[in-house]
Amino acid sequence: MTKIAYSAESPGSLRDWLESHADEARLTTRYLPKRHEEMEGGSLYWIFEHALIGRSPILGFEQREDGRWHIRLAPVLIPVVTKPKRAHQGWRYLKEEDAPRDLGEGESAGDAMPPKLARELAKLGLV
Repeated sequence: MTKIAYSAESPGSLRDWLESHADEARLTTRYLPKRHEEMEGGSLYWIFEHALIGRSPILGFEQREDGRWHIRLAPVLIPVVTKPKRAHQGWRYLKEEDAPRDLGEGESAGDAMPPKLARELAKLGLV
């Protein structure tokens, strides 16, 4: 699943927000995803500046009293190899074969392509 990191000023601020939650971070959505059962145990991939930059494991879904839903996330941002991704409203499903790989041992987010550069190269058809 993909979602824009609204309100995040940087990947670091997104990480700080996630890590500020003790056991789980919660996102609110109006509707329960139709494929929610297969998404539990999967990941929410974060879009920042038109690129996938990291993922957070999905712990589950929980209905609120007002009828909306919480997407329950592990309070961690796992960096992935930056991959261009167009912005969209709400969340979208991401095919497993389209998901970027996690950064490996010894790699850092600084080793990955900056989101703006990834977006420009995608426009040119180079990535």
